[in-house]
Amino acid sequence: MLRVGLTGGIGSGKSSVAAILEELGAVVIDADVIAREVVAPGTDGLAEIVRTFGPGVLDGTGALNREAMSRQVFADPTARTQLEAIVHPRVRQRSGGIESAADRNSVVVHDIPLLVETAQADRFDVLVVVDVPEEEQVRRIVTQRGWSEAEARSRIAAQATREQRRSVADIVIDNTGTPEDLRQQVTEVFEQLRQRV
Repeated sequence: MLRVGLTGGIGSGKSSVAAILEELGAVVIDADVIAREVVAPGTDGLAEIVRTFGPGVLDGTGALNREAMSRQVFADPTARTQLEAIVHPRVRQRSGGIESAADRNSVVVHDIPLLVETAQADRFDVLVVVDVPEEEQVRRIVTQRGWSEAEARSRIAAQATREQRRSVADIVIDNTGTPEDLRQQVTEVFEQLRQRV
């Protein structure tokens, strides 16, 4: 089994890369999806969030109000650290279970947006970074998510820098080209990874 860490800044196209890798045969473990699952209604993760932040973080259905929670943690580094301390260990535990169930000849890709920020680079055999210039990130976030430029820049500033991500990368995928260019690059990267299993 080859354990691959996949990361990239918001708006870099990391999710597109993960989808292509999955189409090509990789086992993809999406930390964002798991993070939503471990704080779903009825979970101990959500209960701990409510104990820590109060019932104001819930919506009318008893689910986590992600928008309100997001505003709170991006405005307050202490709150962000508290939330990460609740969510990240649960995500790692669930990810480990999925990985353990994978075939031993698999390329297992852990899609982790905050891989560098949470100092997880050493957990993987290969680290792949999806990279675009900051101005392209801003353009994509504003266009695709409907956020203001200020919101986009604030989110980018809360993450590791391009330089920090690139410094730990074994492979950098440049996502400034066309979707076809990206697919070609990812296909070549997957072939390199398969050879290392």
